[in-house]
Amino acid sequence: MRVFPGSPGTLTSLFLRIAQCVFAAGSIASIATTSYFYNFTAFCFLIASMGLQIVWSFGLTLLDGIALVKKKVLNNPILISLLVVGDWVTATLSLAAASASAGIAVLYFNDLGNCKFGQECQKYQLSVALAFLGWIAIAISSLIMLWLLAAG
Repeated sequence: MRVFPGSPGTLTSLFLRIAQCVFAAGSIASIATTSYFYNFTAFCFLIASMGLQIVWSFGLTLLDGIALVKKKVLNNPILISLLVVGDWVTATLSLAAASASAGIAVLYFNDLGNCKFGQECQKYQLSVALAFLGWIAIAISSLIMLWLLAAG
């Protein structure tokens, strides 16, 4: 199996996994500091999805870190298959949650003319933006993993 940038155990992979964790944690922190997020199902789904992304990405960050320290590139076809499935599941959930939350944010805070929640509106919008950035990072990782699986 060839080694591509972003392969498990490379510095690019570590950077992508850290970015996924940071964006997901920022999204959760932004929305969880509001008082009324639990009134919107889409925002609760966003928190659950970003929580799953943090767990998945943090575990793979540790795996990449250990592989970098031991100077090993992880090219096991079974591991790559597992990473493809996990990345695609978390990417799909992240995109669905971010899109649903963006729809609610646009509907309530722009289309209806005003936001009755004050500063919370900006936190909701920031959380959605960070969720989309996290999705971009995991989408890149999932495409790299799919490419590795097809090339191997």
